[in-house]
Amino acid sequence: MTEIEKNDLFRVGCGGVIKILTPADKKIDVIEFKDKTLCYVKSKMGYPAIYPMHKVCFEPKAKAVLMDLDGTTVHSEEFWMWIIDRTTAQLLGKNDFSHEPEDEPFISGHSVSEHLQYMIERYAKESSLDTARRYYFDIVKYEMNEIVNGRGKIDAFTPAEGLKYFLKALKKEGVKIGLVTSGLYEKAMPEIISAFRQLGMGDPADFYDCIITAGQALRRGQPGTLGELEPKPHPWLYAEAAAVGLGIPFEERHKVIGIEDSSAGVVSIRLAGFSCIGLSGGNIEKAGISELCNYRADKLEESLDIILS
Repeated sequence: MTEIEKNDLFRVGCGGVIKILTPADKKIDVIEFKDKTLCYVKSKMGYPAIYPMHKVCFEPKAKAVLMDLDGTTVHSEEFWMWIIDRTTAQLLGKNDFSHEPEDEPFISGHSVSEHLQYMIERYAKESSLDTARRYYFDIVKYEMNEIVNGRGKIDAFTPAEGLKYFLKALKKEGVKIGLVTSGLYEKAMPEIISAFRQLGMGDPADFYDCIITAGQALRRGQPGTLGELEPKPHPWLYAEAAAVGLGIPFEERHKVIGIEDSSAGVVSIRLAGFSCIGLSGGNIEKAGISELCNYRADKLEESLDIILS
């Protein structure tokens, strides 16, 4: 991370601020005081937040493992970025539109609205978020139906290497497993159902001890649930998975560990008070968040030594 002198709310040397750090993607600022550390989470939607960044110290064997979906459990980031491209293309009226490599830290790992707002500000300033969301969910509905009926992108959802062995090993050791995603229910569940079907593992709802998604999409004329303003990098999805889904109190957070491949997910795990294993293959390095990972692993199976030792 890079040191900066000030941000929207804090300045080094004022109010006890010793240091302000910001990663390459500038999605957060870490504000260090003598007796505490805060994290300022920025927002494309106009709702930033400040959270305490707790000290973490994982004590194996884990009581619970909290796992991200996209990129960690199932490889599908390329598909969802393609959907973002399709949406932006429709906004622009340019069928051949595709994002630039430098856009990737901002269109993966966050909420749908955050992704779309970024693309609007960069490429389609005359468009509205409401219109972009409508296009997005129409495209998603169509593509999901095509996949379910065997006509869509056959490589859209692929189980992570070693996923079945990893999950079975945790179950054998009596470790609780929570699946946590910023994805809305209608896009997240087909992914994990598809992966489990490919692995011959049955119904994921029966396997996982809890599954937390970003809820139901809000559409005009239909009820929705919270999920667009407080997903990763905010702590709430991981906090809810542990405290509510698995019944593990905050005081026992040292027995919980999270696994993520995205910068937003790493921040979310740390703000929820848990140690984090950063998995290779995502945008952790590109976003400049590596130092917030307590451990690193190239593959899921490598994480077992950390979790169970």
